[in-house]
Amino acid sequence: MADTATTASAAAASAANASSDAPPFQLGKPRFQQTSFYGRFRHFLDIIDPRTLFVTERRLREAVQLLEDYKHGTLRPGVTNEQLWSAQKIKQAILHPDTNEKIFMPFRMSGYIPFGTPIVVGLLLPNQTLASTVFWQWLNQSHNACVNYANRNATKPSPVSKFIQGYLGAVISAVSIAVGLNVLVQKANKFTPATRLLIQRFVPFPAVASANICNVVLMRYGELEEGIDVLDSDGNLVGSSKIAARHALLETALTRVVLPMPILVLPPIIMSMLEKTSLLQARPRLLLPVQSLVCLAAFGLALPLAISLFPQMSEIETSQLEPEIAQATSSRTVVYNKGL
Repeated sequence: MADTATTASAAAASAANASSDAPPFQLGKPRFQQTSFYGRFRHFLDIIDPRTLFVTERRLREAVQLLEDYKHGTLRPGVTNEQLWSAQKIKQAILHPDTNEKIFMPFRMSGYIPFGTPIVVGLLLPNQTLASTVFWQWLNQSHNACVNYANRNATKPSPVSKFIQGYLGAVISAVSIAVGLNVLVQKANKFTPATRLLIQRFVPFPAVASANICNVVLMRYGELEEGIDVLDSDGNLVGSSKIAARHALLETALTRVVLPMPILVLPPIIMSMLEKTSLLQARPRLLLPVQSLVCLAAFGLALPLAISLFPQMSEIETSQLEPEIAQATSSRTVVYNKGL
């Protein structure tokens, strides 16, 4: 009956939707096709849209109520697909999909860039001391850990100890590599002071990239032992696959390496060129604001590009999986959730 009511509510809005460019609304589904990189890119641009940080409590309640009306077939006439997609975007940006509780603003995906950019600027500050290197690496991994925990899969309770283990591993690896590389660069007598300063600016990237890999492995090593669920084309559970878990872990780790690359590599290159301009040489006080803008632009570009590399639900041929998986379904391919 609920399906009939939903169909009726969608039909009631069809006239208003006829002239809209928005695709037909699907509750809980992405607005853009996930089979192409461009579709995934547009999808994640919606997810990280910082404008949702300014949505009022009243607007959030209205969005949630609109989706409830659609679900129960009580949608008022004249509601467009665009309004429904907008309501779903607001709800998904603010509320946790499993608990329906509000996610703390700095830890939402839409807050990742505005709240993470100051940390990136700090990581890339020139002439870092040992204390400042440790502080910014710790702060960066702490922010990442909070974002990961706030957006975790809450359908299956996970011990907090697993998140603490991943957090500590990431912090230790990031700080160790950053400090170690800085010491090596400072002891390299072959480099001129200018070259040494330039190389030091690139130290945060290997430190953050290795910490991200460490975090993924420590947080999700259980999947390698137990496997992850694989589904057929109809969404039916086929079984649990360790091979699919390895693919998911590899794709996630690669994403975590690609993500900081433009953020921590491009700004040092751009700033090394901008610092030579007469404007910044005459006005050194502009260096920090300019670097902040460069980091913000690099962050805004890198995040959606990196997380769009692979579809959230990745596809794999059954012939590449365990024999029992291939025998359990007639489908040539199955899908699995790779995680973020």
